[in-house]
Amino acid sequence: MQGGDTLDVVVVTRTDAGGGTFRSPNDVDGYCAREVRPHVPDAWMDRGRDKEGCEIDSNRHCYACAPPRPLAEIDADLMRAEEEIVRLLREVAG
Repeated sequence: MQGGDTLDVVVVTRTDAGGGTFRSPNDVDGYCAREVRPHVPDAWMDRGRDKEGCEIDSNRHCYACAPPRPLAEIDADLMRAEEEIVRLLREVAG
């Protein structure tokens, strides 16, 4: 989020899809303190805009894509894994 941006709703308790519902205002404050502020220290909530029953996908606003590792590093890991698989198959096959 950019400075000054606000969300119309608050991310709710987690489910497999990243959503759910809060049971009380304390749950919202606790979630923000625990899950949001460690990553966005200046995050704030406009509690006057709270709505019951709203839900958003937290990945849409909170996910930061990390670049992949260098290809040479990935290839080296795959080669080590392949060598280990071949070694184990030889043990099993005799």
